[in-house]
Amino acid sequence: MAADLTGTYLTLDDGRPAVRFSRTYDHPAERVWQFVTDADELAHWFPSRAEIELRPGGTIRFSGDPHMADSTGRVIAVDEPRHLSFEWGGDELHFDLEPLDEKRTRFTLTNVLSAADTAARNGAGWEVCLTALDAKAHGEQAAGASAPWKELYRAYVDAGVPSGAPVPGTD
Repeated sequence: MAADLTGTYLTLDDGRPAVRFSRTYDHPAERVWQFVTDADELAHWFPSRAEIELRPGGTIRFSGDPHMADSTGRVIAVDEPRHLSFEWGGDELHFDLEPLDEKRTRFTLTNVLSAADTAARNGAGWEVCLTALDAKAHGEQAAGASAPWKELYRAYVDAGVPSGAPVPGTD
């Protein structure tokens, strides 16, 4: 059975490679903003604990990821509750929230990649993370940890998404 991929590989207008994911949640933008910015909410789905100083130029402290050393990043932009972008591990993460009505929000995650060959690896990783966020947003038990990362990675590679970067924890 082929994995259902929800990410799209693209080249941004400035030439940088990226993977993008979009979801619609039955929550107002202010609630989805909490999923993206609150350290305790992020702990349910983001791969590292992330404590964010919510201001342009603010520091983000990442910790607890078994495949990465603790590190810091920098907030690039904040427009509460619609946009957050920050640097993480050489990449940029952009979270865009678009209210569709008073109770629904379109969530878009764009991972701007430092190298194209990380696209399949990161795409598979975000699939796992967003499975956990989907569960959290639907009030269900998080299922992200059991999502089939290797199957998702293989599906991205088979779909022609650039690959070849080292995979932490396996290389």
